[in-house]
Amino acid sequence: MVGQLPKYLTGDPAAINEFIDQFDIFLFDCDGVLWSGDHLFPGTVETLELLRSRGKKIVFVTNNSTKSRADYQKKLTSLGIPSTVDEIFASAYSSAIYISRILRLPAPKNKVFVLGENGIETELKSEGIEFIGGTDPAYRRDITPEDYKGLADGSLLDENIGVVLAGLDFHINYLKYSHAYQYLARGAKFLATNIDSTLPSNHTFFPGAGSISIPLIHMTKQQPIALGKPSQAMMDAIEGKFQFDRKKACMVGDRLDTDIRFGIEGKLGGTLAVLTGVSRKEDWEAEGASVRPAYYVEKLSDLKG
Repeated sequence: MVGQLPKYLTGDPAAINEFIDQFDIFLFDCDGVLWSGDHLFPGTVETLELLRSRGKKIVFVTNNSTKSRADYQKKLTSLGIPSTVDEIFASAYSSAIYISRILRLPAPKNKVFVLGENGIETELKSEGIEFIGGTDPAYRRDITPEDYKGLADGSLLDENIGVVLAGLDFHINYLKYSHAYQYLARGAKFLATNIDSTLPSNHTFFPGAGSISIPLIHMTKQQPIALGKPSQAMMDAIEGKFQFDRKKACMVGDRLDTDIRFGIEGKLGGTLAVLTGVSRKEDWEAEGASVRPAYYVEKLSDLKG
């Protein structure tokens, strides 16, 4: 096992107060921590208000690539959570930043083929990145004999595609996978918005963005560069934007393999797990567990004491 067992904060006002005092900034996962689907967990708004009232900076860090930062800000507002677009850092935005400012492929072979939804497209547009695929209805259909022929001889392919970006795609199909595979086989860079295997929603789980990448990984024997949690490329980008001391920062999440690992590998001062999403106590107590939070609560609102 790695590290000590986490400290349980629920029901211990003195320990909670000491915990909050340690940090200047809290990075919050969203799905499974603040809400599940469109269900806001009770006490979330009040807990965030408490942290803000004590001078704490809040950043919403999400791996859900289906929404842009503006979309997330609208959702937060609709649920009664005050926020600004600048407080939101999503994997779609992280991916766009990586492609435009770090990868920087030479034009014209720098277009992106997207497996994903509008959130990715919005953030790519914000960085001036050309793309195809995504929500285009031309790709949301069954494959035809003509498609097989055109993909095989290359006549249906865009010669300027330099990146395949895989995110959560609610309309994934064989035609999209066939295009993505051909681009990767011709040398396109393989990126993923994030590697979450599941998506918590409506008190259960659905396939996550990481599950969308699996067929391409199987076909190409390549692993994508992941740009959501726990990728440290995302942590570096967040630190660059918000300029904080990592030792005074705490990551709050519901998944050990993404949220908590993100905070540990980023050398943050603390990690807090909540039990309203994916991971359970048994996961970090199990023999051979590789990731453990520093603290945990039953639910976020327990921080109100």
